[in-house]
Amino acid sequence: MKLCWSRALTVVPTLALAVGLVTAAPASADAPTVSSGWNNFSCKPSAAHPRPVVLAHGTLGNAVDNWLGLAPYLVHRGYCVFSLDYGQLPGVPFFHGLGAVDASARQLAVYVDRVLAATGAPRTDIVGHSQGGMMPRVYLKSHGGADKVNALIGLAPSNHGTDLNGLTRLLDQFPGAKEYIDASAPGLSDQIAGSDTLNRLNDGGDTVPGVHYTVIATRYDEVVTPYRTQFLEGPDVHNVLLQDLCPSDRSEHVAIGLADRVAFHEAANALDPAHATPTTCDAN
Repeated sequence: MKLCWSRALTVVPTLALAVGLVTAAPASADAPTVSSGWNNFSCKPSAAHPRPVVLAHGTLGNAVDNWLGLAPYLVHRGYCVFSLDYGQLPGVPFFHGLGAVDASARQLAVYVDRVLAATGAPRTDIVGHSQGGMMPRVYLKSHGGADKVNALIGLAPSNHGTDLNGLTRLLDQFPGAKEYIDASAPGLSDQIAGSDTLNRLNDGGDTVPGVHYTVIATRYDEVVTPYRTQFLEGPDVHNVLLQDLCPSDRSEHVAIGLADRVAFHEAANALDPAHATPTTCDAN
């Protein structure tokens, strides 16, 4: 049966918006910029913070808008901070992370090499939101990242995919819709629970040796569902539920990466565990 385009074009944007990160207003340029001190390739890590931090945005995010909260937060604390655009589609400005996850992981590999060459550091730390918390695991497992990354901190990461509270099952009701998404925005279909990409990623275990993993999730996540599928299993994993730190925190999928100071504080603790301080509702 041929694809019913009117139905497919209704479902696809809905899934895109649900799986992706709805960010603030787009930046003025379709490329990373130096903003509030980050993406400064002359920055040299200090003795206190010897590793640069690479930020990986979520689906439909970009290297600037996704990090208007966290990047300045980390720069203020003395980190060299960098962010990349990945998963771009031709003719689609600002809204990235739509390309195939494996290709995005290869882009991350190139970017990390650039950051390490500029800073002189032997390893980096990565903080990612949504797809940006999962995609680096492909880099670690399949593209040489394990020797170059000290820690991966995921904010609401799609580590085991999402069922969108059951909405992904609606694809079966629209003949050709799944094939359309696979072809036009594979970064979306790669994040559906049970995808080939996720099966390969998680086959043999969630982690690779030598990397410290932190997952920060919120029980109010409406995008990566069920939220507990974000958590990892392994010998060097710290899984955190935001509401265990601050019961009154109501942040959902977008807010945890864009503006949640409790999540930011816990991410900073993961970057510098030797100097971690308790994360509470009053975190700043």
